[in-house]
Amino acid sequence: MIVASNLHGPDDTLDPIVCTSTIDYMRQCTSHNGLIQIWDNMSLHPELAEEWSVNSNATEYTFKLRKGVTFHDGSAFSADDVIWSMNRHLGKDSPSSIKAFFEAVVEWKKIDSHTVKLTLSSPDADMPIKLTQFQAKIVKKDTTDFSKGAGTGPYLVESFQPGVKTVHVRNPNYWRDTGQHLDAIEITAITDPNARLNALLSGDVDAMTVLSAKSIKQVDKTDGVEVMSVPAGLYGGICCLKNTAPGKDDDFVMGMRMIQDREKIVRSFLKGHGQVGNDHPISPAYGADHCHELAQRTYDPDKAKWHLNKSGISSAELFVAPVQGGIEETCLLMQQNLAKIGFDLKLKKVPTDGYWGAVWMKEPMNVVTWNMRPTANAMMGIQFGPGGNWNDTFWNSERMGELLKMSLAETDPTKRHEMHCEMQTLVHNDAGMVIPYHTNVLDAKSTKVHGFSNVPLGQLGGNGWAEFIWKDA
Repeated sequence: MIVASNLHGPDDTLDPIVCTSTIDYMRQCTSHNGLIQIWDNMSLHPELAEEWSVNSNATEYTFKLRKGVTFHDGSAFSADDVIWSMNRHLGKDSPSSIKAFFEAVVEWKKIDSHTVKLTLSSPDADMPIKLTQFQAKIVKKDTTDFSKGAGTGPYLVESFQPGVKTVHVRNPNYWRDTGQHLDAIEITAITDPNARLNALLSGDVDAMTVLSAKSIKQVDKTDGVEVMSVPAGLYGGICCLKNTAPGKDDDFVMGMRMIQDREKIVRSFLKGHGQVGNDHPISPAYGADHCHELAQRTYDPDKAKWHLNKSGISSAELFVAPVQGGIEETCLLMQQNLAKIGFDLKLKKVPTDGYWGAVWMKEPMNVVTWNMRPTANAMMGIQFGPGGNWNDTFWNSERMGELLKMSLAETDPTKRHEMHCEMQTLVHNDAGMVIPYHTNVLDAKSTKVHGFSNVPLGQLGGNGWAEFIWKDA
């Protein structure tokens, strides 16, 4: 079984806490386990933690760990490994890419050999789903060399060549008896999208990540391959910085929202593989966290003209790079529709190389893409939390900050939903983001391969496919 991702390089890693790319995520799920696993419909299931419980205000969690589990080197898994692995995320000097998730951690404490207790300084009802993240995989205590793998996962690491490939072979001592249908898995990358697609069509690889919407028709008409399309929270948008002109004018931003022909974007540019956006990041893929009560904003050039006239602004410049499928076409359509109402939107095309350092969060109007986060609170906190490092429109709402904290402390689902709705409404009306669409996670595979999940948090059904898929002879 050979899987081709879209990006790799010399910084590829088997150390969970520093992984940031799809190819690394796939490797983590192939060779490691976490405490908790996320399956279809964003549901949580036991992994190395057989069960967990929480106190009434979500400040203490107790995890009962699975017995009889061994690492790939044969050593026994225990509470010591969990505590060591999780403590790696703590402290200002931690290299962890998700250390912000664990800022409230006071202590991971060993109760006995297979029980740990987590104490937090502030409530966090989202902690279980945060522990499903790729970076939260458990490794053997005191590991320093991760190149051979240090996990308990379904496949061993036979060889690892950063920027080339990883070869995994079945773990004969795996603790779970479901899955592991393959003898070996090779994970590599083909960076050119056309070459990657051709490799699938010719049978050189069995599955590929990041299929362009433009290539869907070619896959559909080719025997033996098929499109994988999973509705998700992934989106493309336009940032209007709120700390400078023109985005600091609320009417200007509202005009940019009202001019979006959302239905056409999904139909024409995404080829139907997406959903209309509602100018906040929480799509229906977030399940109960999505505010279905919030009315859908629609294309209304008359209202767009009214708001733009009120702003007194008649032209603007938008920096555009192909950071996400459909975003360039969306901006061109936006320019055309604005021209019809007398507004001059200039499109400044720039390359993706260096974009996130030179343009994003710097130019007054720029395009952006955001991946889905595991919870609505995590998504809105990282992008819209007051003063956050990645608050890319520089919109700072005191009420938003209050709601982010309150929702983490609330364990009643109805009350949490009400808080999430208020946050989405605030972003929908007041922030500097224009979010016209959410795109499905698009990949492609051989029809001989089966068993991929539909988790919307990453490519190929959320990247955690290794132990569940099988291939016809």
